[in-house]
Amino acid sequence: MIPFLDLGAAYAELKGPIDAAVARVLSSGYFIGGEEVERFEQDYARWVSADHCIGCGNGLDAISLALEAVGVQAGDEVIVPSHTFIATWLAVSKLGAIPVPVEPAPGSFNIDAEGVARAITPATRAVVVVHLYGHPAPVDEILALTRARGLKLVEDAAQAHGATIHGRRIGGCGDATTWSFYPAKNLGAVGDGGAVTTNDAEVAQAIRTRRNYGSQIKYYNEVKGINSRLDPIHAAVLAAKLPSLDAWNARRQRIAARYNEALADLPSLTLPIQQPWARSVWHLYVVRSPQREAWMKALAEAGVQTQIHYPVAVHRQAAYAEYGDRVPLPVAEQLAAEVFSLPIGPHLNDDQVETVIAQVRRVARSLKPVG
Repeated sequence: MIPFLDLGAAYAELKGPIDAAVARVLSSGYFIGGEEVERFEQDYARWVSADHCIGCGNGLDAISLALEAVGVQAGDEVIVPSHTFIATWLAVSKLGAIPVPVEPAPGSFNIDAEGVARAITPATRAVVVVHLYGHPAPVDEILALTRARGLKLVEDAAQAHGATIHGRRIGGCGDATTWSFYPAKNLGAVGDGGAVTTNDAEVAQAIRTRRNYGSQIKYYNEVKGINSRLDPIHAAVLAAKLPSLDAWNARRQRIAARYNEALADLPSLTLPIQQPWARSVWHLYVVRSPQREAWMKALAEAGVQTQIHYPVAVHRQAAYAEYGDRVPLPVAEQLAAEVFSLPIGPHLNDDQVETVIAQVRRVARSLKPVG
C-alpha cells in the first residue's frame, strides 16, 4: 500500500531534534506561552519575511482573529472563494459577517480576481483569498483592487507554507496572512496549531490581545477575546521542523513535476497547472475526472491511496443551507464532483512515485470513455 501521506516519516527523519524539543518543554515546566512560542514566532516571521507572527490555537481561529483585527464586524460582507475548505467561510460567519462566494479563475482552483471585482458592494469590508492546494492565489491583482477600494485583504495560507509569488514568499503581502499547522500541512505540529503573520503592528497587537481572552495584562480584559494560544510543545516541534521545510517542499515540487511529465498525455485526467508567476509547494496534487469514483476504486485496489478535497461544495453543506440554489456556483459544484488527490508527501520515494504513475496509466487504459 502506498500511503496518501506518511506523517510518521517526518518524525523518523527528525526524531532527535523533535524529541529534544519536546523534552525541553516538559523539563521547563512552562506549558502556556513562554520562550518556545516566542522563538518559533520570531523564526517563522523571519522565514516568511513578515514583521510579526502571532501563534494561536488553530487555522480557523487564525482567520477569525485576523478578520476581526482588520475591522470586520457583524453584518459586513466578506468575499471568499466558492471552492475551499469550509473553515474559510466559518471564520467569516463566526464574526456575524456574511460570506460572499466568488468562483475560481478559469483553469484554476483559486479565486478569480475579476470575479472579486464584480462581487464588491458598498457592504464589502474585506476579501479572503485562499492559496489552495499550495498554489498562490493572484494576490498582486487582488491587493491592488482592495487598496483602490479601501478594503482589507486576508490571505488564508493554511496549505501554502513556502509558496512564492514572483520569487517572494507569501506571508507579508496583504493586511494579514493566516496559517494552519494541522499535522498534515507542509509544516505540521503534533496537534492543532495556527498563526497569523502581518507587517501591521496594530493588527498584530489586536490579535495578541484577542487570542488571550482580550487581555494584555492578566485579569484586565480590554475586549471580548477568546482562548486560542499556540502550545509550547507544538511551537517547539514546529521550530525543529522549520529548517527542513525548504527541502521537503522541493521534494514535493520534484514529485509534481514527474507526475506532470508522465501523465500529461492522459485525456481522461485533468492535471493541475502552475502559473508562471507562482511557485506552488504542492500541499496536494489534485487531478480532475468525471469518473472520479471509478478512478479511486481502481487505484485503491492497486494499493494506491487517494483522497477527495473537497467532496461537497461549501454552499451545499447543511451549515450553509441558506445559499443552496439561491447562489449558483457551478464551478465549485463541478470541482466538488470531480477532484481527487494523488500521493505527494515529501517522504514518498522514487519507487513509490513510479508505482503511482504506472498504476494511474494502467487505470487510464482500463476505463471506458465517458459518453
